[in-house]
Amino acid sequence: MKIFTAIFLLAVLGAALSACNSSQPAPPAANSHTQHQAATAPSEIPALPAFFKDAASIPKPLPPTLSPDKFSGEQVRKAYQVAKEIPDTLAQLPCFCYCDRGFGHKSLHSCYEDDHSAGCSTCIDEALLAYQLQKEEKLLPEQIRERVIAKFGRPY
Repeated sequence: MKIFTAIFLLAVLGAALSACNSSQPAPPAANSHTQHQAATAPSEIPALPAFFKDAASIPKPLPPTLSPDKFSGEQVRKAYQVAKEIPDTLAQLPCFCYCDRGFGHKSLHSCYEDDHSAGCSTCIDEALLAYQLQKEEKLLPEQIRERVIAKFGRPY
């Protein structure tokens, strides 16, 4: 029984990692939590991943993010630190590894509530870009979202 459980867990982990590193978006799940209507035909462009439209729509309090101290690797630690520093901004961003469909994430912030982002370059790159745009260019979350969609999203 333990062998079957181990094999099952490895299969689930493999599927999760491939979803993070996939260059193609995962197909929408039947009960996908997005704030946009999911595409229904293969020829249609998929909907944006889930995010909160504005600060007023973010549930308060936001769940805490994991401590950067739990992780090794400079980029991973930086990304988890970003999640601590600009949580409301990350909550207003979609995550283009499409974890909303596979894991039920509600926004990029959700990726930092657990260790999902530690193994996902998309989550890390989006958070680091968001931080740069907010701190260096002084952009608002809506403007950051436009830039994230332009860089990581498919043409909509």
